[in-house]
Amino acid sequence: MSDERSFTITELAREFDITARAIRFYEDEGLLNPSRAGRTRVYSRADRTRLKLTLRGKRLGLSLAEIRELIDMYDGVRDSAPQLERFLSVLAVRRAALEQQRIDIEAVLREIEMLEQQCEALLGHNVEGAEAAREELQKHMDETSNA
Repeated sequence: MSDERSFTITELAREFDITARAIRFYEDEGLLNPSRAGRTRVYSRADRTRLKLTLRGKRLGLSLAEIRELIDMYDGVRDSAPQLERFLSVLAVRRAALEQQRIDIEAVLREIEMLEQQCEALLGHNVEGAEAAREELQKHMDETSNA
């Protein structure tokens, strides 16, 4: 009796809360390689693991090409040091991109806050407050354009 558990596309879709169409897309992209029983796709434990890693990579913001490269590195390899080094490199690039996005988001949120202050001052007929908010926004815009 084989202990190799298999899965249907419906079971995987339900388990990972994704559509069967998404699973077929990952198959088309070479991330999954189910066997066939007639016209039915049969997914192995390895396919399930590859799907789980694919979804984790997507959550991290990695491209499908990066995900495929990382997953393919692990197939049948015993010495994982090169794979771990490559993964650390990919993670460092992703971290830097996210840190820059955080800086950009914080800047935009500050601009929104200043625009809100300006609008609220104008609605309250507080011309001096509106002018102060406009000047603060202009100063902020000048600082961020010079950064």
